Amino acid sequence: MTYRYPARASIRIFLSALAVLAATGAHDARASFQGFQQPDTILQAPAVMPFGSGERAAYQVKLGGVAVGSGSLQVLGIESVNGNDTYHVRFRLSGGVPLARVDDKYESWIDTDGLFSRRFKQDQKEVRYERHRTYEFFPERKTYRRTDKAETGTIPTDRPLDDISFLYFARTLPLNVGDTYTLNRYFKEDGNPVVLRVLRRETIRVPAGTFRTIVVRPVIRTKGLFSEGGEAEVYFSDDARKVPVQIRSKVPVVGSLTMHLTEYAAGAQR
Repeated sequence: MTYRYPARASIRIFLSALAVLAATGAHDARASFQGFQQPDTILQAPAVMPFGSGERAAYQVKLGGVAVGSGSLQVLGIESVNGNDTYHVRFRLSGGVPLARVDDKYESWIDTDGLFSRRFKQDQKEVRYERHRTYEFFPERKTYRRTDKAETGTIPTDRPLDDISFLYFARTLPLNVGDTYTLNRYFKEDGNPVVLRVLRRETIRVPAGTFRTIVVRPVIRTKGLFSEGGEAEVYFSDDARKVPVQIRSKVPVVGSLTMHLTEYAAGAQR
């Protein structure tokens, strides 16, 4: 079944909400983090991946209780990047009001063995604003190259993660209540560290049904959805797949921004 939700918020509120939701990358906010450091040596790919080709999750996006758009997370398939097998995943966020449509798409190509990003692509279309960026990562050399313009640079780790691959990587972690993961793997140096705090278990109801979940608070050095001030929480299903069932974050003035799971189709696990 396909769900459709009308966008009824004002143009200003709608665009602000969508910008906040999409901006999970690092900017210039600063925070101090403390917690248990999980060594990278134990953060390897699990024997059975919680996601696979064909997986798709659809979401309703609400701002202060009003439906303003829809989103989706999808594993499109296994693709080769520079001779390496990768999961091609995509996050899409869309919606709008008359004369103001938003269609943001983020794609990541995640190494199937090492669970790090080999390519990251951003396509943002927001009324009169467009941005298109593609990063090719060369982890062995700790470098990157932009394919949309003549730009090269260094990355701080040989196992880089981008905005979208971080979410899929988190699904492979044990996520035991009380654990804190401090990770220096974001591909932009000023975005590190990324901290994941496993807060509690909670049963919630969303349009897709009732789920037992594990609640995780991600904190990125950013002004976006996962900034420290936003107190964001991601609700993963409390099972082997750890599907993102709900994402919630505080937004000034209107109160909260949420994504609720409306549909889910499991993929082929490796």
